[in-house]
Amino acid sequence: MRRSKRSTDAGSAASARRVRGRLAGEQGSASLEFLTVGMLLLVPLVYLVLAVAAVQAGALGVEGAARQAARVAVTVTDQGATDAAVERAVRVTLADYGIDADATSVTVHCDRADCGEPGARVSVTVAARVELPLVPDVLSLTAVGSVPVEASATQTVSRFARAS
Repeated sequence: MRRSKRSTDAGSAASARRVRGRLAGEQGSASLEFLTVGMLLLVPLVYLVLAVAAVQAGALGVEGAARQAARVAVTVTDQGATDAAVERAVRVTLADYGIDADATSVTVHCDRADCGEPGARVSVTVAARVELPLVPDVLSLTAVGSVPVEASATQTVSRFARAS
């Protein structure tokens, strides 16, 4: 038996009213969902950018300190003052980048017994820990809330170093 066209039109109209009634309560929820999801994605993304920037700044600072210390080590004429000059160069460079110089380690290595000998290669290694932003100092989280960075630089003593 066939249904009349009239009954299906009435059924579909009632169905459409029910759907509209359900959807009427959801007006404005798209903007709320966008803000919620946006914040959930935006906050970690901003933190990631801050953390990467802090680590990059620390890496640049440590690399600059190693390079400057190696330059100072090969230009100092008095071998007794080399360690003090290297330490001072590292402290000044790391202070420019906001890194605590007391928490760094500096190693100077020469390929010969006399570091001031012309042609000698002097290597300086600087290691430090860069604190991540917004990590609290509670519960001794320094090992977890920091990233180790290390840089090394090598310079050669000029062949004219002892000529003067």
